[in-house]
Amino acid sequence: MILINELNKIVLSQKENLEKLDTGIERDFLKNVSLKTNHAIILSGIRRCGKSTLMHQVISRVSKYNYFNFEDPRALYFEISDFDKLIQVFSDTNASDYFFFDEIQNVEKWELLIRQLLNRNKKVFVTGSNASLLSKELGTKLTGRHLRHELLPFSFSEFLSFMKLKASSNSFEKYFNMGGFPEFLKFRDIRILQELLNDIITRDISVRYGLRNTRVIKDLALYLISNVGKEFSYHKLKNIFGVGSTNSIINYISYFEDSYLFFTVPKFNYSYQKQVVAPKKVYAIDPGLIKANSVSFSEDKGRVLENIVYLNLRKAENSIYYFTDGNECDFVVSKSRKLGSAIQVCWELNEENKNREIKGLLSAMEFFDLKQGQIITYNQSDEFKKDNRHIEITPVWKWILENG
Repeated sequence: MILINELNKIVLSQKENLEKLDTGIERDFLKNVSLKTNHAIILSGIRRCGKSTLMHQVISRVSKYNYFNFEDPRALYFEISDFDKLIQVFSDTNASDYFFFDEIQNVEKWELLIRQLLNRNKKVFVTGSNASLLSKELGTKLTGRHLRHELLPFSFSEFLSFMKLKASSNSFEKYFNMGGFPEFLKFRDIRILQELLNDIITRDISVRYGLRNTRVIKDLALYLISNVGKEFSYHKLKNIFGVGSTNSIINYISYFEDSYLFFTVPKFNYSYQKQVVAPKKVYAIDPGLIKANSVSFSEDKGRVLENIVYLNLRKAENSIYYFTDGNECDFVVSKSRKLGSAIQVCWELNEENKNREIKGLLSAMEFFDLKQGQIITYNQSDEFKKDNRHIEITPVWKWILENG
């Protein structure tokens, strides 16, 4: 519980601090936002990816607004019963139909407030950094009354805007090494990305889920971040880390996914049951975060390149799988339940890997009867036909800008 006079102080202080923030570069996401909707806009994503800044950009479009950040330490003891007090404070200080809430998943039953506001025809914008906690409530009390979006760290095009660079293989190399977390790009201190990983493991996972063995969680995270683009099985990870049960590993990885630290990609299979039990591949949220927390980053640039391609495919809200029938294709992508493309990724196509990469892509193209396929490389351009199927080789930076 928080006293109303304390809430009033917090609201005024937060608003003052918010208005001092630099609004930064305009995010691509803003193209999809309309404040005229009668749905709550839910924005989810990893810590420090720019959700609050983006919220500030949206706020700048309205003359009056109500704002509250539930991650403020002064709001630690905020309870559902305090919502009525908060609305009263808003009414007393600033009459507005626009409500903006940061990290609202920290308060149990938050969806009741959002529903109440929507019933009164208010405009609501919400951010959160835990996919599971948001989804659970959205699927019960706010079904059909929300529009959900996912925010990632800067894309390559946003990176170019932030860094004031032109698109080229050289500028992509900078993105490849630095990634897209705004704070890191501003201060260039690798400890920012290392502490971000520690914060997620401690606050978003260990504390939130009451886990005692933080060391195992940290070791598992470091293992996964050093093996992006590789297959894993829950059973194998259980043995590697000496965890008591496979279910514990399944839970840990679901916690990573809920906090947007890692994503898993299933092996394509028409049988959902077989798809579930097959090994998955893992990808991380950002190439800069990978480099800052992995000793193996420089050993296989191709896998980090593959990670970047995955992030761009995910941003387009595709269903993504990897394919193997003895020959592996990195990505097969479907949208609206229709398979659209097969994509192979490698740093450089050369005499040593050419047959393997092309063979894997062709296997997927033949299986799905695709006439066109794509190989994405660091900086090669070419095209050719093989077995009456067209294959295009594209530099990754051009592919991102064309498909962004």
